[in-house]
Order: sequence, then C-alpha cells, then structure tokens
Amino acid sequence: MAAPFRLVSATTVLTGRRKEPPLFSQAVNSTDAGTSPGGAAQTYAVADYDSTGLFGSAALDNVAASHEVGEWANDPYVNNATSSWGHLGQVSGCQSNLEVGDPLAGTTFPVTIGRTTYHLQELAFFGWFFGYSGGVNGWYSTQGTFTSPSTLCSPSGAFVQ
Repeated sequence: MAAPFRLVSATTVLTGRRKEPPLFSQAVNSTDAGTSPGGAAQTYAVADYDSTGLFGSAALDNVAASHEVGEWANDPYVNNATSSWGHLGQVSGCQSNLEVGDPLAGTTFPVTIGRTTYHLQELAFFGWFFGYSGGVNGWYSTQGTFTSPSTLCSPSGAFVQ
C-alpha cells in the first residue's frame, strides 16, 4: 500500500546553507523509505508560497509548489532515470533523472481564478526526456516552450548528436 503524498507549504520561508554566496531553496521533493505505517515509503514536498515578490516573477505564489508537485507526480520516489540532459533551467551541468520542473525553472505562466491570479511553472512532458512527442499539439512542455525533445548532454556543455 502506498503512503499518501505530503505537501508542506510555508509562506515566505527559505531554507538554506550558510555559504558564500548564500544558497537558498524555495522547495524540495523527496522520499523517506519505510517511514509510514506498514513500512511504505513516504513521499513529500516542501514548497514556499512567496507573497512578497522579493524573488521576482519566477518565484511568485504557487510556482514552487507547481514545480514540486509536478515532479512528485512524475517521479514520486526520485529514482526514474532518463538520458543525460542539462545546461538549461536550473541545471548548470548534466542531469539524468525525471525532474520535469528543472529544465524550465523560471518559465512561468498565469492562471486566473475569479479575481485572483496565480502563477505556475511550465513543466516538461515525459516525451521531452525520452525523445518522442505524446503531448498536446506535438509539444514537449505544458505551454509549448519545448518544441523538440532534449539533446544528450556532456559535462563539458557540448551536446552529443
């Protein structure tokens, strides 16, 4: 039996390590093996709800939560391997896991419900990581920023053809 997903939401709280320059995180998703009743792995995410605007439009209100919940839905145990991709979004090197928010970190879009506008992060579709299009309109991401699949990455920053 799978354990329920837990989402911890904080209002304008940052976590970080004391280093120069300071490194802060607004969100994280992960799993703790065998920590829930019955020994099932407990999946969770922690996300900031930024109402200050201090971090710009790429971090407003629900951006961090949409990033982390999207990643949890695609890779709840943080162990789904992909081909190597990188050097875009929040990834400065190469990465080879199904983190659907990372390649489009900073790419957001508004959603208005009633009189309130929320901001969500665009997410990469599964097919972007694996080289096929199964998305709406042939897109490789939720808002169409990615129009082709990822390219193999090498640590030097050069892409393998």
